[in-house]
Amino acid sequence: MRRDREVTRAATTARLRRVMAAALALVSCLASAVHAQGVRPGRVVTDSLWSYALGTYKHVVVYLPPSYDRSAARYPVAYYLHGWSGDEWNWVKSGHLDTSMDTLAARGTPEMILVMPDGDDSWWVTSNSLPDQAGCLRSLPSYAGDGRAYCVPWPHYDDYVAYDVVRWVDAKFRTKADRAHRGVAGLSMGGYGAMLLALQYPEVFGAAASHSGVLWPLEWAPAGVLNRPAGSVDSTWSRIYGNAVGRSIRAVSGSDTTGWFARDPVHLLDRARARGAPLPALKADCGTSDPFLAGNRAFRQALTTRGVPVVFDEYPGAHDWNFWRTHGRESLAWLASRIAAP
Repeated sequence: MRRDREVTRAATTARLRRVMAAALALVSCLASAVHAQGVRPGRVVTDSLWSYALGTYKHVVVYLPPSYDRSAARYPVAYYLHGWSGDEWNWVKSGHLDTSMDTLAARGTPEMILVMPDGDDSWWVTSNSLPDQAGCLRSLPSYAGDGRAYCVPWPHYDDYVAYDVVRWVDAKFRTKADRAHRGVAGLSMGGYGAMLLALQYPEVFGAAASHSGVLWPLEWAPAGVLNRPAGSVDSTWSRIYGNAVGRSIRAVSGSDTTGWFARDPVHLLDRARARGAPLPALKADCGTSDPFLAGNRAFRQALTTRGVPVVFDEYPGAHDWNFWRTHGRESLAWLASRIAAP
């Protein structure tokens, strides 16, 4: 019996050694491939900051470009916002935004710092009403993580990004801290948030890009809905995307369509123009099988009617990560062309 155990142990050890050797060989091959392609990786770090706008600590993921640790240079910053039920890691873990930026930088695209904040299910706006924190904690979604960070006491998510996160990033990292070198992008809920933030705070952001954004929140509403109850709108949301999404958009926009229009990107564009604010460069794309395509087309048409330039593209694809991974690389390159000038 003892000899059998020794033989088994020796065989197991040999197998482990073979597995480790194979793993090391694979890592070596991957490293050689990356080196051969001339792709030097950037560095992804995670941290947290106190948000005065939210009244709690929030997590943030930051990508630092390949040359950051080897130089004293300052860098433009692109903020990437996640979608509904997402978090600050989505753009890295599912979207591979860091490796996309590495590849672009190796091909000559100017390097940028990428910042990915956690926005919960906020739609990246100030909520129409104060939240029920106790109720939020009782019905915490499975994906929410830390309830103390998700169920915020003061839901001012637009101020959180435009002021708290931007100031924290500019204080902690070597940034070019002005609107000309600062952009924002996002997907789905985050695409809406990117357009809303850039048009609400055009003095903060010089460019904005949306992937599959919810750019026309009232697209399913009947004509002439202003100042009417929003039930017909959010009930449609609930039927298509589930009651949780319908509840979340009613919570932030209210039960009256006046609140919805106040958070409409085109309405914010009109307000920015009326006060003579500098308008950001705008880009949007959407998949031809995406349920938000009609809203994206309506957004493009509204800007065209107003004489406001927007880069707008439609591609084959749906509302999923296959689409966002592919076209996230394009928004990186486009943002770099807009905010990475010396």
